This record gives sequence, structure tokens and C-alpha cells, in this order.
Amino acid sequence: MCLNHDTCDNMDFRRILALPLSILFSLSHAASVTDLAGRTVQLPSKTERIILGEGRMLTSLAILDRDVPRQRVVGMLGDFEQLDPGSYAQYRKVYPNLDKIARLGRSSQSFSVEEAIRLKPQLAIFSLGGHGPDVNDTATLQRLSRAGVTVVYVDFNKDPLKNTETSIRVLGEVLGKPQAATRYLAFYRSEMAKVKQGLSGVTRKPSVFLESRVGLSGGCCETITHGMLGRFVEAAGGRNIADALVPGSHGTVSLEFLLNTQPDVYIGTAIGNPLTAAHANSPRIALSAGIDTQTARTSFQRTLSRSGIARLTAVKQGRAYAISHQFNYSAANVVAVQAMAKWLHPERFRQLDPHATLQRFYQDFQPVPLNGTFWIEAR
Repeated sequence: MCLNHDTCDNMDFRRILALPLSILFSLSHAASVTDLAGRTVQLPSKTERIILGEGRMLTSLAILDRDVPRQRVVGMLGDFEQLDPGSYAQYRKVYPNLDKIARLGRSSQSFSVEEAIRLKPQLAIFSLGGHGPDVNDTATLQRLSRAGVTVVYVDFNKDPLKNTETSIRVLGEVLGKPQAATRYLAFYRSEMAKVKQGLSGVTRKPSVFLESRVGLSGGCCETITHGMLGRFVEAAGGRNIADALVPGSHGTVSLEFLLNTQPDVYIGTAIGNPLTAAHANSPRIALSAGIDTQTARTSFQRTLSRSGIARLTAVKQGRAYAISHQFNYSAANVVAVQAMAKWLHPERFRQLDPHATLQRFYQDFQPVPLNGTFWIEAR
């Protein structure tokens, strides 16, 4: 027993200094965090049981802690296996428990708050916008909060280029992995800087038509502008021809508009995967984990032969490209920006290697290897 307060204080201070750095960090771990909705959130003392508003968030969580999918996630939406089955199959090999994680629905409309509460989570990680409960779903937020569940919002979908860095920092805080977040952000910023530096002094921005989710419907032509993958066009040094016509984040333009405007470059976003590619003449571009280059190229050429699209000058002259729509939900979105920059300004980015960037992302920040085709060129 220590009777002298000054001596006791000094002894306690010396004991604290002698602790390992990992324990020191846990003692100083932030009690609150400001999430992507601008809310100051008191963090729970434990985050041993986590639910996810979107299953595809697993790929972002794994950047920071490879054990999260195995040990801490108890419930999630069923979008991962449904919308990106190639990547899900890879993850299931590393995490055999994935199929046993409770599914809380397949969309925001079917998200089960009752099932979420039954799982007794301490933390729920939701997106600002996407396939699961979002920032506008105040009813779900209130019900979870009343049940003692802390809700944190991140964003890799609504405005990913603006919010990815902050989202990674927030996840680093809530998972207790700030050093892992710092490491990833160093990679992310370094790779994004290569594009910004390469575009220095650019005066002419090629016009681009970005066709979204090619093959989802029979009509023409869905596009993305002021949000999501639409932001990537500007970041890559292009000019999105639909910006003035579509004031929101997404909408449609007519084929007549495209033929009259004749963009310099055509880019389609691919929602095809190994399951859709197994069907002959699928209208979707197949780009994802588990897709080989020939399958990707065949599916892309088929979509470019559509009536009207085949008449675009960009398509006729080989300035047509496609990229996986999954980059819209991934913290690896910088890779998609690099690929687009190389397409739009090939002379400026001769030395840029987006595939090497993607390879490093998988090697350093993912529990699975790079296996698939994620973008394709017409020529």
C-alpha cells in the first residue's frame, strides 16, 4: 500500500510508461468518433459483435483487421454473395464461417431490425447510401440505438473519392486499428497523387460517356454523374458529357443525345460476374474476381455491338473501355481512377501501371490473392 500521494502518482506514471505500446494505445483509445454523417458517436467499450449494413464492407474491414470477418462480424446484408459472387467465393475459402454469419436481408427494404437486435451486437456499421439501411433510415437508427447498439456511418459508395480516406480513419478508430488505417492511407494517397501530378497543366479534358450497370435493363442509357463512379471521370482528367443533363448522382440519357454529342471516350461499368458469364449471350459485361481476360473481352465486344452504341465514333475507333462496377463499393477505388486516367491521357500516363497498384492492394491489404479481370479495353 502506498501512503504518499506524490510517490504513488510517480509509481503509477512509471508503470504506465513501462506498458507495451499496444496496451498504451488501448488506454488512450478515442472514446468517441465523428462518423461520415457528421454525428459524434460514443464508441462502445467492446466491439466483439458487429453487424454490417452491406456485406461488401468486409473487404474494407479486412484492410484494417484480417480477423474481423472471422471473429467479430455476426450479421450482414446478403449483397456480397449476390452482387459480387466471385470475390465472395474467394473470401469463403479464407473464412469458412461466412455462410454461417446471419443475413439481415438482401436490401434496405428487407433489412431486418428484429434479427439485428436479436444478435446482440455492440456496433453497427452502415453506409451513407447504398444497398442497406442508410443515413436517411432514421427508424432503423432509432430502434438500434434504443437497443443499445452503436451505429456508425461510413461511405465508399455515395461520394467515394471524397469520403474514402475519412471512412478508413473512422473504421480504424472503431476497430481499434488506427495504425493499420494510417498505413493504408499512405498507400492510397501516394497512388492518388500519381494521377494528380500527371494531370498537372492539363487544359483539354476528353469528353466521356459513362454507361452505368451495362446490361441490367434493355434500355439506353443509364449513367452516373455527380456522385459514385461519376466522380472518377473528373478525377481522371475527363469531362462527363451527362453532367449538365443529370443534376443528381445518376439518371438516363437518350441514344439520340449520345449520337449527336459523340463523346471522345466510352466507358461502361460492368456488373457481370462468373455466374452471369455462365449464361450464353448475357447482356452484362463480365469483370470481377474469377473472370479471365477472354471472357471479359467477349462480353464487352457483345455489349459494344448493340444497336446505337456500335455507331458511336469512340466505339468504332477503339476508344471504348469497361471497368468493374464493384470499384464503386471498394476502398481500392484509386485503382479505377488510375485506369481511367491512363485511358483518357495515355501520353501523360505511359509509366502508370494500375494493375501493379491493384496487385499491391491485394498483396498488402487483402486476405485473398488477385484473381480476375477488373477492366478491359476494346482494342
